[in-house]
Amino acid sequence: MVPLTALWLPILLSAVIVFVASSIMHMILPIHKADYHKLPEEDRVLDALRAAGVTPGQIYFFPYTTHKEMKSPTVIERFKRGPVGLLTVIPSGPPGMGKNLTQWFLYCIFISIFVAYLTSRTRNPGTPYLEVFRVAGATAFLGYAAAQIQDSIWKGQPWTVTTKHVFDGLIYGLLTGGTFGWLWPR
Repeated sequence: MVPLTALWLPILLSAVIVFVASSIMHMILPIHKADYHKLPEEDRVLDALRAAGVTPGQIYFFPYTTHKEMKSPTVIERFKRGPVGLLTVIPSGPPGMGKNLTQWFLYCIFISIFVAYLTSRTRNPGTPYLEVFRVAGATAFLGYAAAQIQDSIWKGQPWTVTTKHVFDGLIYGLLTGGTFGWLWPR
């Protein structure tokens, strides 16, 4: 067993590597360019949302219903008529990328800590690179990719977008596994 304190370097370095890789994948490569679309008649829709009083920090489901009402003919008709969707409202103002990037980096560290924990409990010092890579990479893949799938299942995110996020998670998992394998205590 390897103490977590002995893994501070692969924890931090893998988080930095994933952070840089994700920046390249999202800002330079074209893979995510078509993930979002402009609303038709955006100005009218935004005016209507402002007039309706939507508030930041909320997720709105429309048409709204309760579990009890779900089978009522009126609700079924509203769903048939559409549109059906989820609307997440974030605070107004210019995008705060600094806050988002900080949270993303902290999440990368969080994932790396769990990778370190699981790998350190299942592999000893001197374990060959490939064995460490497999455990660390699989754990990181689960942390970065597996949860993405539920967005398509429950939130209606297009499977094409989810597939791209899972692919990102695979890359992050491989990078994390490689970092841990490379820096594993001998």
